[in-house]
Amino acid sequence: MRNNNTHETQPLRESATGTTPQTIVIRLQKIPLLAGVPKDALEKVARAMQVRAVAKGSYVLHKGSAADHLLFLLSGRLQVVDLTEEGQEVGLTFLSAGEYFGELSVLDDMPRSASVVACEGSLVGFLPKAQALELIYHQPIVAERVLKRLAEKVRTASTYRTILSIPNAYQRVFALLNQFTRTAPGGLVVIEKMPTQQEIAITVNTSRETVSRAIQTLVQRGVVEKDLRRLIVRMPDALRNAIKRDPSSLPDQAMER
Repeated sequence: MRNNNTHETQPLRESATGTTPQTIVIRLQKIPLLAGVPKDALEKVARAMQVRAVAKGSYVLHKGSAADHLLFLLSGRLQVVDLTEEGQEVGLTFLSAGEYFGELSVLDDMPRSASVVACEGSLVGFLPKAQALELIYHQPIVAERVLKRLAEKVRTASTYRTILSIPNAYQRVFALLNQFTRTAPGGLVVIEKMPTQQEIAITVNTSRETVSRAIQTLVQRGVVEKDLRRLIVRMPDALRNAIKRDPSSLPDQAMER
């Protein structure tokens, strides 16, 4: 069950997280958005930023809340979620350490468009809106990256809507896994840091059991191979064909809804 007690307007102080402005600067230097930003500007950001440790299952922010901060994931892993009209939680995307979020509401001054929950214990930095806007408006490289990120989000949202429109649950799982694939050095196609089956289930609007069966189907067919927290995709074309319900790619029992 999710822990609804945490809220973005209640960040903890330095004593609760073991961070100082100096250690925050070191963390900020590792964030792609801020790469190349002058050190004095980073120090100003660090002084304004508050840091909070978030427990697994706790909400970092809630849909509809005020846009008071731009947020940075300093460590850990988060998931962006929304609710359907029926009140069912649906996952939208995942956030990894080094990413930032909440910029849309900071820019347009509208309420948060989705909620964010911790998939594991995480450390989140909260930069007040005034300082966030100053950073964006006075650092051209940051502004450019924010614009590109917003464009990427539009494309990603379109992709997830397409996945959710697929009527077959197995195919939705296959489509999501295909989105996670990356080509590693040497040409090996892998899915690194696999989301949990429950996280996948929330994202594609199905049950954890269905996700487990869908993945096991791919394993049995030799399409993928489990390797600790990652999947090795041995047959990328077969995975893509499975999304299209190619009869040669899936056994009949995998076609249930």
